Amino acid sequence: MISRYTREEMGRIWSLENKYRQWLEVELAASEALAELGQVPSEAAQALRAHAAFDVERIEAIEAEVKHDVIAFTTAVSEKLAAAGAADSSRWLHFGLTSNDVVDTAQALQLKAASGLIREALSKLHEVLGRRAHEFKDAVTVGRTHGVHAEPTTFGLKLANWYAEIGRQMQRFDDAAEQMRVGKISGAVGTFAHISPRAEELICEKLGLEPCPISSQVIQRDRHAHYVCALALITATLEKIAVEVRHLQRTEVREAQEYFSKSQKGSSAMPHKKNPITCEQISGLARVVRSNAQTAFENIALWHERDISHSSAERIILPDSTILTDYLLAKTTNLIGKLLVYPERMKKNLDMGGGLVYSGQLLLDLAAKGVLRETAYRWVQRNALQAWEEESSFRGLVGKDPDISATLTPEEIDAAFTLKHQLRHVDQIFARVFPKH
Repeated sequence: MISRYTREEMGRIWSLENKYRQWLEVELAASEALAELGQVPSEAAQALRAHAAFDVERIEAIEAEVKHDVIAFTTAVSEKLAAAGAADSSRWLHFGLTSNDVVDTAQALQLKAASGLIREALSKLHEVLGRRAHEFKDAVTVGRTHGVHAEPTTFGLKLANWYAEIGRQMQRFDDAAEQMRVGKISGAVGTFAHISPRAEELICEKLGLEPCPISSQVIQRDRHAHYVCALALITATLEKIAVEVRHLQRTEVREAQEYFSKSQKGSSAMPHKKNPITCEQISGLARVVRSNAQTAFENIALWHERDISHSSAERIILPDSTILTDYLLAKTTNLIGKLLVYPERMKKNLDMGGGLVYSGQLLLDLAAKGVLRETAYRWVQRNALQAWEEESSFRGLVGKDPDISATLTPEEIDAAFTLKHQLRHVDQIFARVFPKH
């Protein structure tokens, strides 16, 4: 399954090993850029590229003593250089940089990699939604507002709505990911006191990032809040899909349900149970991503040019939010791809009210014949409420109503109760949503 592979790859992006590897890549790109500018000896930059390395356990041991992760990292790398006979080149490691030049820029690299996986997962879900929307384009079902029968629609239109929304989420995510694709090598307070803007441009170019136009000691956290909010919006849509499937899977409805394998069990106590567990997982975990967005907002306001109140929080919310979003996208893609749909049950539910879902069209037809809207509404409603309370045929009652039958011919009444009229624009809606199909 795609979900397992993607989750493992996403996990590797946020591993300690990869975090330090990205730190080292920033350090090496900085040394090479400065060598091109004549500020670091070329042979030193070459030696750093050839021999710089690290050991995660050693970094953690040093950090336990010095209480500073970047110092622990540079110390561990310097030890490796010394062991390789390149101790002199360590003078040029981290030359002109401050800690967050490395940390924020490397984090941008991690987010860039994570964004690539999320974008791929979004595309897969988008494709599945589009395919199944066309599959059920003409599968008639009852539309519900406030959970109550409204007017006819099609199951394909539900899916097309989700397809369009995921398309908007892709656009939002692309914008947020692009705004996060920035590095900063501007020094302790963002003034380039020890390194030039040109060096920053060269370093970022080597890393596939854009230079942040202006920063303090950190990249400003409105970018990160925007990014996490984009993830929260994506997972909110996934929960929206899951909630709809949960409703449709209820025993009283049974119009669609999650795939349930032959060996699967729904309850330890009740063997008959088929529960929407995947949908419920999606709903629950989407809440976590939304809560992380609140923390991302709180991270925007830092003291002066920087404090570290955001740092500890980001070590949780950025890995968790990207991993969860990727996971939920895979779960939702699998949910929709294997979703069991029951058009016959949809038809049965649609007919449950004996034609109540056509009351709106009947109202309009009466008004078109010259009946005041308030009067027409009263005529239609008295029959609708009787049908509702007695569980009788609304169409049958309408045909016997003296006011309505005196205004509309039997053929005109029949015309008001037709799906063809209600759903005549479905193809046009699909043409709007899928212009290239």
